[in-house]
Parts: sequence; C-alpha cells; structure tokens
Amino acid sequence: MNVFILNTGRCGSSTFIAACQHIQNYSSAHESLSTKTGAHRLAYPDNHIEADNRLSWFLGKLDNKYADNAFYVHLKRNKQQTTESFIKRKDYGIMRAYKEGILLGGEQTQTPADIAEDYIDTIEANIRLFLKDKTQKMEFSLENPEHDFATFLTKISAQCDINKAMNEWKINHNKS
Repeated sequence: MNVFILNTGRCGSSTFIAACQHIQNYSSAHESLSTKTGAHRLAYPDNHIEADNRLSWFLGKLDNKYADNAFYVHLKRNKQQTTESFIKRKDYGIMRAYKEGILLGGEQTQTPADIAEDYIDTIEANIRLFLKDKTQKMEFSLENPEHDFATFLTKISAQCDINKAMNEWKINHNKS
C-alpha cells in the first residue's frame, strides 16, 4: 500500500518523512518525483510513503491512479505559523509560483500574508475535497505528533523503531 502525505508545505512534511525513515516495511521520501511529468510523476514504488506539497496540484491524477487503494494523511499546521513561514519565502518556491502563475502577479494591495493565506486556504480546500470519499485516511496535526504519529503507524501496520522516529519530531528539519 502506498501512503501520501498531502499538505500545503511549511507544515512539517520533511520532519514527517525523517520520522518515516525509521519504518522498516515502507520506503519513504520527500518530493522524490517533483521534477517528473506524465506517467513518471506518480510512479512511486509499492509500499512507499511520499510527502510532496505539489501533489495538491495533481489530485485528479492521484485519484485516477490510486483512488481508494492508498492511505492518505492530511498533514496540518497552525495556519498563522504556516503563513509566517511562507512569508519568509515569499519570493521563491510555491509562493512565487502561486502569486505569479496562478494569481497572474496578484494585486498591488495584496500583502505576502494575503497571498500565503489564500494559497493555504486553496490547498486545504483541494485536499478536503479530494479526501471526502476516501476510506483510508487521517488528519495529522503538527502540534500533536506524539499521538498522531503513533496512530499513523498503527493504521498503516508499520514496523518501526518508535523511539528513533519520535526523536525526529524534536528536530526542525526544514526551518525557514
């Protein structure tokens, strides 16, 4: 079974995958196919855990390929903290792509916080819509990794060194 960590970005996905590196019966990676196109974009190996915020732009294709035959995690973080993290990256990455590509440059009166909040709201809505008919899913709060990661491991029948995995949640793996 494949596992997809759906998220906005800036919400702990790198840390999530670092913790998953201690699971023996799954491979795991962060944004491993993000540069691929076509059929290669979603060609993940079996029993693989993937975190990639860009998957929120490929949800139709993800549904076509995996449908309800995968496990989905909706990784969330406090919106204000996520917004603040995106503001620090306002001129590159997904924030630049969203402002320039989706909002066509935006409006002069829009602040980086306005852009980040709109992006977050859009991605969260896309993920919720995608997950509404999925039976193998869970929400995961970055603010509650001790409980949520243990629940996650149980739900996917992971064989894991839980102590090493939980230590990863004490490290900020992709700090702005």
